[in-house]
Amino acid sequence: MIIGIDIGSTTTKAVSIEKGKLTGHVKTKASDAVTAATGTFGKIVSENSITIDAVKKIVITGAGASKIKNDIFGIPTGRVKEIEAIGVGGMFLVGQEPSHFGLGEAVGIKKMIITNIGTGTVIIEADRQTGEIVHFGGTGVGGGTILGLGKKLLSIAEFADIMELAKAGRLNQVDLLLGDITDTSISFLNPESTASNFGKMLDTANLSDVALAIINMVYQVIGMLSVFAVRATARDSSKKPCVVVTGNGSSNPIGQKVLADISAMYGVEFIHPEYAEYTTAIGAGLTAKQV
Repeated sequence: MIIGIDIGSTTTKAVSIEKGKLTGHVKTKASDAVTAATGTFGKIVSENSITIDAVKKIVITGAGASKIKNDIFGIPTGRVKEIEAIGVGGMFLVGQEPSHFGLGEAVGIKKMIITNIGTGTVIIEADRQTGEIVHFGGTGVGGGTILGLGKKLLSIAEFADIMELAKAGRLNQVDLLLGDITDTSISFLNPESTASNFGKMLDTANLSDVALAIINMVYQVIGMLSVFAVRATARDSSKKPCVVVTGNGSSNPIGQKVLADISAMYGVEFIHPEYAEYTTAIGAGLTAKQV
């Protein structure tokens, strides 16, 4: 059995992999990388009734991986670059049965754009035929942006509380919409399209409105960069262009709606595979034979 661990800046995730199959997954929070790695390892072993002797190797990746200098609990511990882990993990998830993961047209695509949303956002291109993984780019906008702006503008430090507040939000109180500035349509954009994030900010805007506007802005930036990435690379013209969304931010329901709106406008399908938030840890575990 292999344990893959993704040591992020805020959340650490671990998966257990046996014979190429995902058999367990957990996540924890700890600011210290060593504490995060050892604690997450202990958690996945405990919660899945895994004996220490059954673990043949641990593979770590992520922002905190460089802080781990030695083997963990005496178990051979390898390291893999985060970009490679995201690509391998993303290709693995897309390669599963469509009936199980609900991936639709993504299954069968040779090259894909993978957008990994964490504290910031990484965009890569992965080739399922050759295994080549290329770092396309990314942005510092991500979950960390939502948390930082939430603390400053809303005086709320917990992500779940920001999400709950945003449920009652109204974007037209904060964002300048296309319908606010013109009576005519512009290209394929509709009156509800954003002309300027935070460009209106009415006096009647409340904290719920601001919370929703923060999340909306972050996912619009991520969504549009993903659209540009998928359009800039060679696509299989017989299939609808798609972006595989992974990382902690992939399961955000408000963010998914924002990406769905972008999908409707630009004809790019955003795919949210099951276990997407564990993509990097999965990719680390799958590279065990190489490190």
